[in-house]
Amino acid sequence: MNLVNLESVSHAYGPKPLLSDVSLGIEAGERIGVVGRNGGGKTTLLSVVAGAVRPDTGRVTHNRGLRVGFLSQRDELDPDATVKEIVLGGLAEHEWAGDQRVREILANLIGDLDLDARSADLSGGERRRTALAQLLIDDHDLIMLDEPTNHLDIEAIAWLAGHLASRKSALVVVTHDRWFLDAVSTRTWEVVDGQVERYEGGYAAYVLAKAERARIAQAAEERRQNLMRKEIAWLRRGPPARTSKPKFRIEAAQALIANEPPARETVELMRFAAARLGKTVYDLDDVTLHAGGPGSGPLVLDRLTWQFGPGERIGLIGVNGSGKSSVLRLLADTVKPDEGRVVRGKTVRLAHLSQELAELDPQRRVLESVEEIRKYLQVGKKEWSASQLLERLGFKGEAQWKVVGSLSGGERRRLQLLRLLMDDPNVLLLDEPTNDLDIETLNELEDLLDGWPGTLILVSHDRYFLERVTDRCVALLGDGKLSLLPGGVDEYLERRAAGTAMTARMAGATTTTTTTTSTAALGAAGAAGSPPSAADPAPAGQGGLSAKEERELRKELNRLERQLDKLSDRETRLHAAMAEAANDYARLGTLDAELREITAQKDTIEAEWLETADRLGD
Repeated sequence: MNLVNLESVSHAYGPKPLLSDVSLGIEAGERIGVVGRNGGGKTTLLSVVAGAVRPDTGRVTHNRGLRVGFLSQRDELDPDATVKEIVLGGLAEHEWAGDQRVREILANLIGDLDLDARSADLSGGERRRTALAQLLIDDHDLIMLDEPTNHLDIEAIAWLAGHLASRKSALVVVTHDRWFLDAVSTRTWEVVDGQVERYEGGYAAYVLAKAERARIAQAAEERRQNLMRKEIAWLRRGPPARTSKPKFRIEAAQALIANEPPARETVELMRFAAARLGKTVYDLDDVTLHAGGPGSGPLVLDRLTWQFGPGERIGLIGVNGSGKSSVLRLLADTVKPDEGRVVRGKTVRLAHLSQELAELDPQRRVLESVEEIRKYLQVGKKEWSASQLLERLGFKGEAQWKVVGSLSGGERRRLQLLRLLMDDPNVLLLDEPTNDLDIETLNELEDLLDGWPGTLILVSHDRYFLERVTDRCVALLGDGKLSLLPGGVDEYLERRAAGTAMTARMAGATTTTTTTTSTAALGAAGAAGSPPSAADPAPAGQGGLSAKEERELRKELNRLERQLDKLSDRETRLHAAMAEAANDYARLGTLDAELREITAQKDTIEAEWLETADRLGD
């Protein structure tokens, strides 16, 4: 039985129809991902299904008592309410603190926020995460999420996918994050030309099924075109021939010509020729950097030595606030290091795509905004005007004369990217380039970057995009270093999880040790009035261990920690060596194999550490 039914639903904004005679249903437990062009009707579809928007025509029915949770893109939080009031409502502390599911949601989405902070004092991303936490804590029969991964880092996105997979609620989600779509959805809806086309499976299955549909449609279209050519040839034979043929043949040919479908609008990105790069792109020498300026804010880089070579394609990963954007600003020379030096190659032509759309003059026209960079660009043997390039990027006709301030987020992002590429760079620093881009535009951007021969340094929470366009990943793990990740995003998530578990264990071990020592000393002083002598019997250890056994285990913990420190030092030296050998692929292969061996040793020793801590009961 369906939870929600749409019957012949149509809806438009102004003259533009977004939904046209759509009929569909959502069953209990269904997992649906919604894709389509920006402005194509995805958000409208969710709003109509959730009951937040009443359609112009048609009917929407909900099961009696249906509990719907809807995360829209609008900010609807009470500015005077605290985070605690919004997320936990009237729950007493012992109720939510004793609920593991609630604790996990709080820790993974808003663990960095003060529960007593007012909503009005939060950033847009923090408010968004607060709204998502509020929705997930409640129980719903149907969860509807409009771009839930915005403002989440890779780690939080992975957690959210696992959390949603564990819930029994039906799910409808709009997102441009294709990895997330594959992780949470078992059906895909594509909103296109006012219709909802349905596919079985997640994003990967959708792409395959759509390609097959396109192949079948192309074969049918070729047959139709052949028939059309025959009919046109017959029509051209002249009046005598026409009068001798049945009238329906003329009508059939004219109908074929009249029904010739227009080419589907696609966003095309040109492959820009990159200028020649020398051997040196960036050389970081003993660089220290704080996020807030010299000595201010979190430490991002601590005496780091690293090299970026020509043609390298690097993804930079880290939790929100780890300093990824600060590293890009350092490379763009918009901030200076606290200590050390950053040497940029003499042939570098740099382009930096930041997250700030405010860099665009809101009063300029779209075409003027591009022409202030360059009016013409030589691409291969052909010269393209700014207007022609804008048209290929989806800004057709009158859209080129729109004021920049009136553009949507996705349109402004496309314009910003085009301005950046018009300058013909050979080094790209891209900070969250997928923000506000639909999947079709992402595909085109990936296609561009696939064939782009310059140096690329990318920050993105879009795991699919990151793994598609980069060759290797490095991470900011909070130790002031850039850690190479041979295993990519999966290795990053594993190392983060292991590091979190180990930190918690070590903190627990330290606390327990301190408490045990203090309690023993106080107990001895209370009983004898002086510290225990060597002749006094040793107190019992933890979990039935003798004092001697406990001492031996703690010695083992210290030994393992020293080994881990040594391996970490070797790892740091290897990273430096790999940076120096950036162009020596044979040497890089050897160093990479050694790094993998060290990583395996660290995993083994960390497992031994955890086992020893378990025996101690820490």
